[in-house]
Amino acid sequence: MRKFALVVLALTLAIPALAADHPQKPGRWEMTMQMDMPGMPFKMPPVKTTMCITEEDLKDPQKSVPQDAKSKCTVSDYKIDGNTITWTVDCPKQKMKGTGEATYTDDSFTATVKMQMEDHEMTAKYSGKWKGECTK
Repeated sequence: MRKFALVVLALTLAIPALAADHPQKPGRWEMTMQMDMPGMPFKMPPVKTTMCITEEDLKDPQKSVPQDAKSKCTVSDYKIDGNTITWTVDCPKQKMKGTGEATYTDDSFTATVKMQMEDHEMTAKYSGKWKGECTK
């Protein structure tokens, strides 16, 4: 169960960069994510992080998921409708699949990601605020 939560956490922290005509603008984004896993004996605290999203990140949907030897996840079926995007993610090595939806304004977003692994499911809700240009 813990491994499942860690993979989903990694996926949801990286999801904002999904497509070439993405409604998200590049820059430094502060994000807060809250996971809900039915049946988990404790509630996970919100996770806050800051990420730099570049123009290049916004062009490649595969940059939205970790690509290392342990997780070979792919993003597909992404669609942009105005300021809302939807997508599916498949992690065959972890036997995990999910869907996501994010809605953007000029300087913020909200998103929900639902993941399924065997008989476990998880919902991650997150929000983000644009904090300015990326710093090196």
